[in-house]
Amino acid sequence: MEKQRITALQTIFSSRLDTLSHLLGVAEDHFTEDVESLLQSRIASDMLPFGTQIAFTCNQPRNFSLWCLGQADDHLNPDIASLTEARDCIAMTQELLASIQATDAQLREIKRIELGEGTYLELSGLAYVDDFLLPNFYFHLTTAYDIMRMAGAPIGKRDFMMHLVPCLKQHG
Repeated sequence: MEKQRITALQTIFSSRLDTLSHLLGVAEDHFTEDVESLLQSRIASDMLPFGTQIAFTCNQPRNFSLWCLGQADDHLNPDIASLTEARDCIAMTQELLASIQATDAQLREIKRIELGEGTYLELSGLAYVDDFLLPNFYFHLTTAYDIMRMAGAPIGKRDFMMHLVPCLKQHG
């Protein structure tokens, strides 16, 4: 019982990283000639580009894993310039995520999050996961998806909700 929530989070992060990897495959197939410029595409001029959205999506499960391992946050380089780099970020994050052996007791600890300019948050582990990591994770994953849609990639809700495909059933 002590590992139930941590294990569930590993599954959520891992399956959604699989979705991100799938989206990169679609990008590679659809934008064959111009895939590298997609990495610089943005929804709005004051938002970060597709490549950075990939790094920031990975940073959430990455820093969750590091926290579970008792290590300091370590953000990925946000300047992803190739699909190979993007895939490497996802693979490294998946590997790190699979390596954690924490119990749910971790969720009772206090997590300090440095925000820069002398500000920080102090949250319980549970609040860190529910109110910081997961919303940020889905924000950046959704933004990456939206950039691809805006650029004309042939993706839809099924591509975003791939984690539910194994649950599909047919009337019969």
